[in-house]
Amino acid sequence: MCFNQDMLRICPRPYLFAILLALIFASACAPQPTPTPFRPPTRPVATQILSTTTPIPAIYTALPPATITATATAGPCTNNLEFIQDVTIPDGTSISVGAAIDKQWLVNNNGTCNWDSTYRLKWIGGDPLGAAQEQALYPARTGTQVTLRITFTAPTAEGTFESAWQAYGPDEVAFGDPVFMKIVVSP
Repeated sequence: MCFNQDMLRICPRPYLFAILLALIFASACAPQPTPTPFRPPTRPVATQILSTTTPIPAIYTALPPATITATATAGPCTNNLEFIQDVTIPDGTSISVGAAIDKQWLVNNNGTCNWDSTYRLKWIGGDPLGAAQEQALYPARTGTQVTLRITFTAPTAEGTFESAWQAYGPDEVAFGDPVFMKIVVSP
């Protein structure tokens, strides 16, 4: 089927359209080359290019010899916990008698040890407010912030109550800032 338009005759050819579509799809499905990462030389340029019998040009004599420096990792890592802020239940919050309390603290693992399942958060003072006196310390890599969370139950008596908690490593040694909560229980 051909079309006439202002003295120009246009005759589309269906097979050309099919070839064009096949080329487009073939190029889209072709595997893409993977870029090769750059790896810097591990020896000074002078020793890579020049043999020992060739005199070394003056520009190479100014280069310091290549040295490999190992980072010292001797000794055990150190534990530390830095309190950042209360996420929920600011100190002095009024809580109803017997209410469930979802307390969260934002902390930073600013030691050099990663916290794993052997790390614990233990009650150290005040009232445990119905929570287990030992909790799992959220696993955290060194240098990361995590949210510690404990679910408490407000006492049935009115008054001001505090609960203090401390992080412990697998060696059972306390470390870092303690975290605590102070609430006012009212009817």
